[in-house]
Amino acid sequence: MARLKKNTLSPPTQHPVTSLNPWLEAQAGLDSLRFITCGSVDDGKSTLIGRLLWETQQIYDDQLDALAKDSKRHGTQGDTMDLALLVDGLAAEREQGITIDVAHRFFSSPKRKFVAIDTPGHVQYTRNMVTGASNADAAVLLIDARQGVLTQTLRHAYLVSLVKIRQVVLAVNKMDLVGYDPAVFNAIVAQFKAATQSFGFEGVTFIPVSALKGENITARSAHTPWYPGPTLLACLETLNPERPTSQKMVFPVQWVNRPDASFRGYSGTLESGRLSVGDSLRVTASGQTATLEQIVTADGLLSSAQPGDAVTLVLDREIDASRGDVIALAEQPLEMTDQFEATLVWMQDDEGHMGRAYEIKLATQWASASISSIKHRVNVDTQAHEACKHLSLNDIVVVNVSLSKPLVFQPFSASSALGGFILVDKFTHATVAAGMVHHSLRRAQNVQRQALSICRADRERLNGHKGQVIWLTGLSGSGKSTIANALEKELHAKGRRTFILDGDNIRQGLNRDLGFTDADRVENIRRVAEVAKLMMEAGLMVLTAFISPFRAEREMARELIGADNFTEIFVDTPLAVCEQRDPKGLYKKARSGLLPHMTGIDSPYEVPLQAQLVVKGGSLPLNNIVRKILQQLAL
Repeated sequence: MARLKKNTLSPPTQHPVTSLNPWLEAQAGLDSLRFITCGSVDDGKSTLIGRLLWETQQIYDDQLDALAKDSKRHGTQGDTMDLALLVDGLAAEREQGITIDVAHRFFSSPKRKFVAIDTPGHVQYTRNMVTGASNADAAVLLIDARQGVLTQTLRHAYLVSLVKIRQVVLAVNKMDLVGYDPAVFNAIVAQFKAATQSFGFEGVTFIPVSALKGENITARSAHTPWYPGPTLLACLETLNPERPTSQKMVFPVQWVNRPDASFRGYSGTLESGRLSVGDSLRVTASGQTATLEQIVTADGLLSSAQPGDAVTLVLDREIDASRGDVIALAEQPLEMTDQFEATLVWMQDDEGHMGRAYEIKLATQWASASISSIKHRVNVDTQAHEACKHLSLNDIVVVNVSLSKPLVFQPFSASSALGGFILVDKFTHATVAAGMVHHSLRRAQNVQRQALSICRADRERLNGHKGQVIWLTGLSGSGKSTIANALEKELHAKGRRTFILDGDNIRQGLNRDLGFTDADRVENIRRVAEVAKLMMEAGLMVLTAFISPFRAEREMARELIGADNFTEIFVDTPLAVCEQRDPKGLYKKARSGLLPHMTGIDSPYEVPLQAQLVVKGGSLPLNNIVRKILQQLAL
């Protein structure tokens, strides 16, 4: 039992005690509710959870001692203990008095077990709020009664709706600071209803509270006789949320369990549907089928499994399945796609661009992915659809996503397991976006690769040499085009069939519609990489001379073309030398402010990390550079 040693808070509501360990006994047979607390910064989310922990008597003596000391050091409530410190555990959170990371706190009442997921309100930590919401059944959205409905309030409400949380409690907090005025409460309720009527919430309960004072948390407040509804705890005890669930059996394989030669099982968590011994199963990607012989758990064998069960499946025969495969019932096959429409929440400070390659994780599946088009951005204040060309931190957008290979999927409305995904930066491995699949694109089924009689090997035999791509990258004026031209002359003299894709030449035709913003540079290189690949498959030696300033796009080109066919050459010429040469007068214009987005001046150039060859374009004679490249190409 928790007990308070100093009378600095009002005593908690007393619940009947029938044993020496009432908390443990209270857990038996109770269902559980996972709820997120969200809203704008300083609306009192952490204080609310701390108050719930206190009121349900689940703070122990050692925690109270630590809380008293921390309140003196970091608290914001004077001599009163700061309940928010029960949740805000990071040093930075306590020093700044804000929530930064997601925190989980467990408590119970006589009627239910709870997992409270506290999330930050600051705009820059919205990504953490999305993480918390993705695992919640309901949402407690807080509003400061003095501030009303803010943009961040609506952003969090919209994100809650995106992850298909349909039960929402709107806690209008700090009512004590507005004198418990019902007019203030009613105005906020009306404003929130008007702003969120298109969000699709099945039920919103509006409760006036003071988390600091404990009003309407577990007991009705004498200060709000005008409020006829339930307390916050009573409301949470009676919520009956429904999350998207698919009736189809979905079992993503997490790993192949093979402790010795006599046992092979496929381990994972059953996401939806039901499994029983004797079921006929199908590996979705390969189409292989087998019969389920055993369902193995740490506690023994099961005859059947329910959603959420972590199990190992033993089949009647060996099949080729590994981590990333998705197993389904043979009579209930799942769909696959390599292109789909989705809502995306951008979670990275760096901008996102169409055409840039990322890694996608969907269930246990991984693939390379890119945003093929941005349909619109959602204005969280008005829900208006706005045009945009790139993604900024906290943008909520509807996009088309293209994958490097087909993945098993379901719409997020039917399955969060096969409909929710993340995008990961290939270099930093940071999660840059979270997404929810709407549907597969029609072209994913309609557009299929046509089999041709003459292949690349036939063309290479006719040419007498292998097709490949030599990718020259470096600053403007570094000498890329000059080197490419001299190299082609040598290759031509050796009887090689060649073609140069030069930056300026390409922009006069194929890419004449592109400018020099970061987004346009990304698309410029994507198109060039596709053309270079086609020419390589025609058996040509393709030389490209492009600044190609971003590592992500050069890596995309390498993956598209194939590492064995791709030679990256960094023309390492100092910026001072490039400016001195300035063959097109671009640096002079950039320095005078007439040419924005100039690489090396006000737009970055990311030096290659894995170039096969680095040549000093500012010092080596041209013939020496060409000789070094020919040696690298073994010619």
